[in-house]
Formats: sequence, C-alpha cells, structure tokens
Amino acid sequence: MRNCAIWCAVLLAMAGTAFSETKESPKEFAVELGGGVKLDLVLVPAGFFSMGDDKGYHVEKPVHKVTITKPFYLGKYEVTQEQWESIMGNNPSLIKGPKKPVENISWDNCQQFLVELNEKTGEREGKFVLPTEAQWEYACRAGSTGKFCFGDDEIQLAEYARYDKNSGGKTYPVGDRKPNAWGLYDMHGNVWEWCEDWYGKYGAEAVTDPSGPATGSRRVLRGGGWGLDARFCRSASRATDEPRGRGIYLGMRVARVVAE
Repeated sequence: MRNCAIWCAVLLAMAGTAFSETKESPKEFAVELGGGVKLDLVLVPAGFFSMGDDKGYHVEKPVHKVTITKPFYLGKYEVTQEQWESIMGNNPSLIKGPKKPVENISWDNCQQFLVELNEKTGEREGKFVLPTEAQWEYACRAGSTGKFCFGDDEIQLAEYARYDKNSGGKTYPVGDRKPNAWGLYDMHGNVWEWCEDWYGKYGAEAVTDPSGPATGSRRVLRGGGWGLDARFCRSASRATDEPRGRGIYLGMRVARVVAE
C-alpha cells in the first residue's frame, strides 16, 4: 500500500509537470522584422461557417458550409510598405507611405515575399503563407452572417473600411478604421488581398479545409478596395486576376500555420 501511494504521488507529480508545460498559442503576437518594424498576428480559432452569399453575384453562390479544423494566425493588418521593404528591399507601391498597405504586387510577388519572410524569421514557430479563400472569408466574418462583419447596414461601412465614399481616391495607413470582432483590421476595403487559391466555382456540398481547385489560370482576391463601392467590400465578395497581375488595388495579408 505504501509503495502504491508513493507511485501514485510520483505519477501525479509527473502529470502536473506535463500540464504546466503545455503551451497554448498566444491570441496575438508580433514578429520582429528588423529596424523596429513588426508584423502583428492574430489567432483565428477553428470552427465552421456558411461561405458565400445567396443574394450576391453568381460567383458567390451557392452558399455552402465550410469547416476550418485547425486554428491559424492571420495578419492583424494588411502587409505595409515598410514591412515589404524590410523583407524585399524595395517598394513597388504607387501610393507611397510606410504604414500604408503595399500594393501594385502580383500573386507571384507575394510568393517571393513569403519565401524571403520565412527565410528571415524561420519556420520553427510556423510557416508564413497566403490564407486560403475559405480562411479569409471565415476570418473576415468573425462569426457574423450578414453582408459585412458588423451586419447589413452599408452606412456603417465607413467606420470599418476605406472605400469609394471615404477614401478620396487613395489608400490609407492600415488600422485607421474599426476592427472586426476578432481584432482584424481592413478586412473590408483599402486594397484587395491575394489568397492562395486558384479561382473556381463553388459547390453546394459541405467541405472541410477547402483550398480551391488543383489547377487554374487565375488566383482569388478578397476584400474590395479604396476605389470600389460597398458591393465589392462585402464579406463574400470575390475577384480574380492572373498570378502575374499587378495594380494599384492589389495587396496582401499573411497567414501563419500554427506550429505543432
């Protein structure tokens, strides 16, 4: 009996140690890029949502259930010009400003940025990637089901987005509007954001961790932009361009895989 009690105490102590060493992923953290430049990330929880808009354009239909099985990190803001320059050593943007979103970048440019970013920061804490289209819409909605992350009232959009009615024909420093419920800024407006997926039509069936078609000719863009009206800034709004396409509307936001 005495030996049993001793072993029970040892096992409990070991269990307690193991429990205390279990590390949960932080809800937010910043990655140092050098020169005082940081990249802020927000943890997006696993879950499910209804993707698309049955009252929207045909490319947003049919609405279908999507399950995201693993949490992931998403940039708190769109990638800025100073962040891009700290990694790539250049600034391709046409509307200059260190805190403004980098634009005039192609999907191919984004992939090179991610290669350089991963080499600079290492992948021990997780690999930087572009979000999938499903991850992007899930994060944009942040539990909401309306046209926008805050509901359906377009009058409120100016509080959350820079778009044609309040942009004055230019981009703005990231984060100058309200965030969504998960603390993500500029998910509506400012610049379109490249996603990882090839563009394809939706199916009606429920899907888990979708990553788009295996092949294609055009990549997905999400979020709308500073020169577009509210219709194109909705949570479900989709656009496409060739991977080499560049323009004053085209920017990016990074995602990061949660390290195992």
